[in-house]
Amino acid sequence: MDDFPILFKLAEGYKLWHGYFTRLPKTVRYSLGAKIENYFSECLELSLAAGYSKREKKILIVRRLNLKFDYLKFFLKLLWELKALDNNKYAAISDNLSTVGKMLGGWLKSLA
Repeated sequence: MDDFPILFKLAEGYKLWHGYFTRLPKTVRYSLGAKIENYFSECLELSLAAGYSKREKKILIVRRLNLKFDYLKFFLKLLWELKALDNNKYAAISDNLSTVGKMLGGWLKSLA
């Protein structure tokens, strides 16, 4: 993961999320929580795939990663707005994802 800093940062975010996921209320754990879990997995997969792809395919994968990442942030915010994730947990994961977003933006610019 040292070769792909964005993957490392996403993995850190996922580890945070995984600790929160198991403590979510059942009313959201298997619906919205599972959706967020899936988006995290997809983002990790896409970042790994992009890291190993040739330049021609990389831009398409990174754009797809960017879209999935936006979905992830949206549903996390929704979970917080529903008060299923407390302020401290949301702040910790948002800080991590903010860094990932900056890295992803830079990656997109460098490929364009």
